[in-house]
Amino acid sequence: MTADVPTSAAPAESAAAPGGPDTAPPGTAAPTRPRASLGHRIYHSFILRRLLRSAFVVWVVASGVFLMVRLLPGNPVDVYINQQIALYGKSYEQAAAEASNFFRFDPSTPLWRQYLDYLSGLLHGDMGSSIATPGVTVMDKIAQYLPWTLYSVGIALLISITIGLILGMIMAYRRGGIIDHAVSIIGSGFHAIPNYLLAILIVVVGAVQLGIIDYTRMRGNVSPGVDPEFSLRFLSDIGYHATLPIITYVLTTVGTWALIMKASTTQVLGEDYVTVAKARGLKETRIQSNYVGRNALLPLIAQIATQAGFIVGGAIFVEQTFSYEGIGLLLFESINTRDYPTIQGVLLVVTITVVLANLAADLINAALDPRIRLGEGGAA
Repeated sequence: MTADVPTSAAPAESAAAPGGPDTAPPGTAAPTRPRASLGHRIYHSFILRRLLRSAFVVWVVASGVFLMVRLLPGNPVDVYINQQIALYGKSYEQAAAEASNFFRFDPSTPLWRQYLDYLSGLLHGDMGSSIATPGVTVMDKIAQYLPWTLYSVGIALLISITIGLILGMIMAYRRGGIIDHAVSIIGSGFHAIPNYLLAILIVVVGAVQLGIIDYTRMRGNVSPGVDPEFSLRFLSDIGYHATLPIITYVLTTVGTWALIMKASTTQVLGEDYVTVAKARGLKETRIQSNYVGRNALLPLIAQIATQAGFIVGGAIFVEQTFSYEGIGLLLFESINTRDYPTIQGVLLVVTITVVLANLAADLINAALDPRIRLGEGGAA
């Protein structure tokens, strides 16, 4: 008995046309993909995500600073009244009457109203006016003090990073040697000391006990009688007055850069492309600069940018110790007088400095290594 064999095979229903189901029939236009939505493009854009994240961080910090400064005991009016009573023996009524004429700040204003006015001013680029010095805007005070901090911190970072990176590469190439052990011990020791404590030690030991530092002449930013101008005399004078802050910043950071550069260089030295470069007979100087140095610096870019922002923020105690009139000293004086707008403005500038530094580091890293942005599924 034979099995029934069909005389003709039925066409398969699942057979697809040549070229796949998305292939258009001959003579017709190919179908276009739907355009991605704005939210989808923002989510997958590396730069836009970084910009939005930076703006969000600035808003959060600005709101946090607004609340924290108002948690300080007392307000500008109370601080002024207590000072007048303690220093000049005035009655409370006299001091209160003077305060009402001197300050435009009203502590009885609802907190939510102060917050909305604060945010509205920031959106218009206005940080308000100083409470302690009526008629002077916060922007004017920051513009007066900030350049001095940027000058001292900028020079210190340039010196510290340059020395640290050179020492780090030497330590990596000569691991276990005298330089490696000495820099590791000394650098770790100075890194463990807060910069403000080192500043105090410099004054106490160098100026008071040993007498090798003329602290009285080095205080301030400029010597009396020296006019601000682009001349060798002026530049040398401001460099002389910034010497102690610069030394403090350098000593507390150079060891960190050396150790980080050593670790990064050691890791790069073990990569295959370095071995291949040596096998090809390339000169050692070319391998160090083009293969080792460039790739070892890449992980340090973000840390350099972050460190720059935090040194600006941490300058308050160093500048106060050396009486160096930078942004840190301005913040210290504003806290003592409860000058809310100035405190908010200084801390906001420091925050923006850190955020912009990190943003710049992210963009530089993404430009140097496209895998960073592609790894997140984003596009530049």
